[in-house]
Amino acid sequence: MFHAYARRMLAALSFVMLVASAAQADDVTFAIKNSHPNAMRVELYSQDRDYVWPGEDKDYVLDDGETRQLPISCNAGESICYGAWVDGDEGTYWGVGPGNTEKCEDCCYTCNGGETEEIELVP
Repeated sequence: MFHAYARRMLAALSFVMLVASAAQADDVTFAIKNSHPNAMRVELYSQDRDYVWPGEDKDYVLDDGETRQLPISCNAGESICYGAWVDGDEGTYWGVGPGNTEKCEDCCYTCNGGETEEIELVP
């Protein structure tokens, strides 16, 4: 009888934890414009956990002159920074650069819904 009660309590606790974690999810859209004459690669990096968008060893590609909206799902309140670099030239970068290895000013945003202002990457 105790085991059945414990299983029900464990199931209820698991459900509550699932609902609580789902309630903390949010979305934000990064609006990025490539004003560089070459194509760029962009990744978005969480500063609060080991996570990168789009992930799976992929990145977003923006052609020269292209503006893209990059919608992501993230944890509410999470700090997310962009890293961008010229395709084929990781030494020319913006934000935290490739691999989230550089320092930046004004390249991080909080996951709280909505959209960033347009982030223009200029040479």
